[in-house]
Amino acid sequence: MKVIVLGAGIVGTASAWFLNKSGHEVTVVERQPGASLETSFANGCQISVSHAEPWANPSAPLKVLKWLGKEDAPLLYRFRPEWLQWKWGLRFLRECTPGRTAANIRQIVAIAEYSRQTLQAVRAETGIEYDQLTRGILHFYTDRREFAHALDAARLMRELGCPRQSIDADEVVRIEPALAAIRDKIVGGDYTATDESGDVYKFAAGLARKAADAGVDFRFNTSVTRLLTEGAGEAARITGAEVIDGQGRHQLLRADAFVVAMGSFSVPLLKPLGIDLLIYPGKGYSATYPITRPDAAPRVSLTDDGHKLVISRLGDRLRVAGTCELNGYGRELNSTRCEAITRRTRELFPEACDYGDPVYWTGLRPLTPSNVPYIGRTRYPNLYLNTGHGTLGWTMGCGSGRAIADIVSGRRPEVDFAFTGMSAHGQDRVVARQAARA
Repeated sequence: MKVIVLGAGIVGTASAWFLNKSGHEVTVVERQPGASLETSFANGCQISVSHAEPWANPSAPLKVLKWLGKEDAPLLYRFRPEWLQWKWGLRFLRECTPGRTAANIRQIVAIAEYSRQTLQAVRAETGIEYDQLTRGILHFYTDRREFAHALDAARLMRELGCPRQSIDADEVVRIEPALAAIRDKIVGGDYTATDESGDVYKFAAGLARKAADAGVDFRFNTSVTRLLTEGAGEAARITGAEVIDGQGRHQLLRADAFVVAMGSFSVPLLKPLGIDLLIYPGKGYSATYPITRPDAAPRVSLTDDGHKLVISRLGDRLRVAGTCELNGYGRELNSTRCEAITRRTRELFPEACDYGDPVYWTGLRPLTPSNVPYIGRTRYPNLYLNTGHGTLGWTMGCGSGRAIADIVSGRRPEVDFAFTGMSAHGQDRVVARQAARA
């Protein structure tokens, strides 16, 4: 079949790679001049199966209330006169129940573990270098209540096959000696040796080059304006994608199947088709610092639970990312939030980096209330979704791409995941599972 993939972040690029390997003729449409230049460009760089607990959990509502109005809060909810934001917020609260949280964790772990294994296979096949480290991820806590809560989460992870081990403060510092300066503040941690880290931009850009060499047609500097349809009811289908190229020329691209992998921007594209995705953009921040003292910098990828920051060493750079701001589609840098990241990083590793001229960045994470992405079919038989991966796009990217290639090809994916538009027996549903719940 001829397949058009809309979006060339890590998810769209991986989708194109696996669709090509499945024998399809693939075209990728991307508004940026290259692959992985938006949400995938400068994130926290963790392949974190162990970080599967969603933002929506039983402790979240009180935290959100406590953080309201605080410019440097880990999660900042700015109320806007937008029905989608309010609808998203109400569903978020529903997902905070213990039962819903446990069900969502199971889904996230399933696709994340499958994706990690898929990434390892792609790495072995392609030889792409992306500052990868396979030293695990260490999550440390400075609040006893949060650590007590984490013990239950870690137990559930182990039951699901993720080897997330709870450890004491001494073991935290043994695994990562760079944390010795704050040993008196650490109350415990957990360590997942099978997790990884690496520069998602380098990997996705490298995979795009490999895919292009294999015959995938990347149309960069090209924006999709709408999807055209014909027919009605169960006979309705997508006939083409209207796009504008870098010279301002309108074109109509036709294909047999279409995969939407545009992150937060999937929502406005699909709404005219009657597909109301419950995705809201969460503006995440990152800062990148040059490492000046390698011995003082962390060698293991870290998660600072108290400040909701992830820390990854990328060769001679230190990437620190986190926080989330729900405030529409704007990507303006908030200096208070940027300075909070640098302040905390300097507290943890005062001698490790040059903090004088950090490179700050923001990206719009496509958040579903549950943190479970949309992967699969829609009510249009030739329109597919691969979007809504939230903070775990890098973690889930390769597995999501492989799974959507299977679905487009008429195969049931190997992973046990509640794919959108598919029943337990692989039958099409009338509407996308999660969209129907919206």
